[in-house]
Amino acid sequence: MLLVLCMMLYGGYSLYDNWLINQAGYGSEMMKFKPSEGHVYSLAELMKINPDVIGWITVDDTHIDQPVTQGKDDMEYVNKDALGEFALSGSVFLSCLNNRDFSDAYNLTYGHHMENGGMYGDVTKFLDKKYFESHKTGTLYNDKNTWDISLFAVLKTDAGDPVVYNASSYIGSASGVISYLEQKALYYRSVPSDSQVIALSTCYDTETNGRVIVFGKLENKREVKDS
Repeated sequence: MLLVLCMMLYGGYSLYDNWLINQAGYGSEMMKFKPSEGHVYSLAELMKINPDVIGWITVDDTHIDQPVTQGKDDMEYVNKDALGEFALSGSVFLSCLNNRDFSDAYNLTYGHHMENGGMYGDVTKFLDKKYFESHKTGTLYNDKNTWDISLFAVLKTDAGDPVVYNASSYIGSASGVISYLEQKALYYRSVPSDSQVIALSTCYDTETNGRVIVFGKLENKREVKDS
């Protein structure tokens, strides 16, 4: 009887723990800091709490709606949330090789693949052509500017991909990445070779080193009205 009770308690704790992880993955506690068009005061408040927060990314009609962080290396925010607290769901983060103001030609971001779609869990949905065709837009914010995101490619690859995971080689020009995607992407919409690009990378849970990356063109950059 005692064994059965212990198993029930452990099962209940596991369910509660999974619920907490999934809630963190959705970033529900962070939504009060979400900026809006031309107004980023709330985001600036989050940046004061944690100076490693550098922006906010949204992909329309998905669960991708998260603050973006940048650590001293690309492991710091794997298990740390945007408030700087331990969290198994981690944070969406920009590669430590990129400039924190999204001024590079190629900006590489990472996020965990959460089963409930949190963080970058919805990135793998872009492997479905109908989903790719029906989800084309998003927005990137920082404390000074706002960009529209026009999604143009999805790539299934592995963690050792020498092109897409070599962010420092494409800081000045993303043309090499764009040419690579023309040949290798699962689905691709043509963009100019001088486009500024943001990449959203996540794990592909059916393969140990599998990765899925969605690529967007950053465009229509505009200054915000407040800070």
